[in-house]
Amino acid sequence: MTAAVEQHDWGASLARRTRALGGGEITAILALAGATDVITFSGGFPDPATFPTEVLAQIAGQLITGDAAVSLQYAATEGIAGVREYLAGRLESLEGARPAPGELMITSGGIDCMELLAKSYLDPGDVVVVEAPTYLGAIMAFRGYEADLRGVPMDGDGMRVDVLAGLLGGGLRPKIVYTIPDYQNPTGLSLSAGRRAELVALARRYGFLICEDVAYRELGFTAPPPASLWSLAPDVVLQAGTFSKIFFPGVRLGWAAGPEQVIARLVVAKQNSDQCSGALGQRMLEEYGRTGQLEQQIVASRALYARRAGLVTQALAAHMPDGATWTTPHGGFYVWLTAPDGVDTVALSAAARARRVAYVPGRPFYPGEAGTTQIRLAYSRVADQLIDEGIRRIGEVLKTGLEGK
Repeated sequence: MTAAVEQHDWGASLARRTRALGGGEITAILALAGATDVITFSGGFPDPATFPTEVLAQIAGQLITGDAAVSLQYAATEGIAGVREYLAGRLESLEGARPAPGELMITSGGIDCMELLAKSYLDPGDVVVVEAPTYLGAIMAFRGYEADLRGVPMDGDGMRVDVLAGLLGGGLRPKIVYTIPDYQNPTGLSLSAGRRAELVALARRYGFLICEDVAYRELGFTAPPPASLWSLAPDVVLQAGTFSKIFFPGVRLGWAAGPEQVIARLVVAKQNSDQCSGALGQRMLEEYGRTGQLEQQIVASRALYARRAGLVTQALAAHMPDGATWTTPHGGFYVWLTAPDGVDTVALSAAARARRVAYVPGRPFYPGEAGTTQIRLAYSRVADQLIDEGIRRIGEVLKTGLEGK
């Protein structure tokens, strides 16, 4: 008779820091990436119609056959030299400032920059200030290194920098202040020019590093956004960028631009984790970008997302219950919806799925317990003809929740 093998409880062996990582919200969002049986406003996915598949197929073929020694090989941890030179020139064109070679590195998307920053600079208990609400991936990245996250509220002009100033005056000493100043995820709001200058002044006075996430900066629908924080103060700002929204996310490429001393530490941290960003993707980006086709693609993407943003706001006006409010997007991928008091958007998620519609509840976007009545709606990948029907279904779910409260 064979003795039964005792089952080990691997959950009991988990590191303490993993207990603060949340309940797998990003995993749940990504699980809906290929869903065809639900109208999903959950993930911030770019529309595949913006992917230049034919051109990329040609570029990939040319690189594999003619540049294999570079494009299929390990790359320098800080990124291929030609790609960094291209990106430095692009930042100079867009931002009016050019990073020196030691002030720029290639990352595996924007989240890689945040992970490397947290890994390099945060000890358990160090304070990180974030907008409330903010990108849930950033919350997870900083909490993964046991940071003490503090939320600062927002209004129509972005982060309440005056509230932050009060906290600093009262003794709060963050190592990092994380912000998405342009078309923020999840609210779609932007930080005003005046507040950008005030935030930079506070960083210099109190000695914290600003981590500026510019994932949506180039996807404005009308006037361009104010000057980036990095262009205003490269001495106290680390800019975390990504090509996921403007090129295609499967390439997993982004950048970090900031003080040379900070970039050097991030390069070391990257070498000790994933070694380098994929060389083939870097070279594809460089070849595509140097022809000017990336800029043309961004123009077309803006028009697509602006149209869908307008359709969403029209549908919300038609189908939301009395007392509901929402932001009006001027760029990016998101509308931030606040339902009437008493609605629990987490509890109603199952009811929404039963109606074959999906959204992301607001609670995971806060470092605390706020967000119960809120919803992030991502319109970027919802087909035009499905937007009104999807919003109507969400409206029905919220009305049912109000009736049952």
